[in-house]
Amino acid sequence: MSTISSSGLYGAIQLRRNRGLAGLYLVVATFLILYAVLFPGILSIGGFSKFTQNWFPLALVTMAQALLMLNGGITLAIGPLVSLGAVIAATTMEGALGVPGGILAVALAGLAIGALIGAIVTLLRLPAIIVTLAGSFIISGVALILLPRPGGVVPDWLSTALAGHTPVAFLLLVLILVLWKAFLATPLGLGIYAAGDNPVGAFRSGVPVERVKVAAFALSGLLAALTGLFVAAQTGSGDPVIGTPFTLNSIAAAVLGGVGFLGGKGTMRGAICGSLLLSVMINVMFFLGFPPVAQYVAQGLIIVGAVAVPELLGQWRARR
Repeated sequence: MSTISSSGLYGAIQLRRNRGLAGLYLVVATFLILYAVLFPGILSIGGFSKFTQNWFPLALVTMAQALLMLNGGITLAIGPLVSLGAVIAATTMEGALGVPGGILAVALAGLAIGALIGAIVTLLRLPAIIVTLAGSFIISGVALILLPRPGGVVPDWLSTALAGHTPVAFLLLVLILVLWKAFLATPLGLGIYAAGDNPVGAFRSGVPVERVKVAAFALSGLLAALTGLFVAAQTGSGDPVIGTPFTLNSIAAAVLGGVGFLGGKGTMRGAICGSLLLSVMINVMFFLGFPPVAQYVAQGLIIVGAVAVPELLGQWRARR
């Protein structure tokens, strides 16, 4: 009996998490088909590799943002962390630390900064949006101090390996999603959803809510910094402001993927699909000849529609 009850509860939770994803998948598939018609080269290995390399950074920062949104928070420090990761990678890999040391420095910086921001938000009970806004200015300043102007070097072999003519970026994304799925099976992973959906109930059930929130910020910082490493490999150098567009784009992609601002609503696969939709949408509008201003207007309207339509449908169902 308990097994049946558990299965029913699990099914109900999964149904709630996946609500609206079928429509999202359909929209993404439509845009992908249209993109393939406009640019048949994407069907080749080289074209697919370039497309996934352009999509991969947005997918990573969307995961970083969604991780906090699922936990009931948000961060405005995504872009600066991407820039800092790129700067650290470009200024360390050609030195004594080498590539392994550079990667380790980027990862530790992302983890440490994310954990520090999470600790301030959690222990001082301050709004995440305020703390991360202040943190974004500090992180941007540190990136500019380390590298006042674009420069530094990422080894050619690393750039070729990550951003060459093979779909390494896509394989890395699949690996990260597998690791995320495994992470969800741990108490910490389950705690992220539980603390975001109902922090009081999660605390009463034994979930270390404060520790979970700090861990979510730390993992988010890690993903953002590693995004900077990949971007540096793409360009072959570091840029202290290269991550600026990623902050708002990460929020937009997560919202497109059905992740809610209040925590506990949405899935990581939905967030990834949202980032794919945003990336493909931009490419389609470019090939259709949309001027930049029209692209921004179209993106805004689509994002508003993606948020408004599910809410309106939910209100309509509630009135029936």
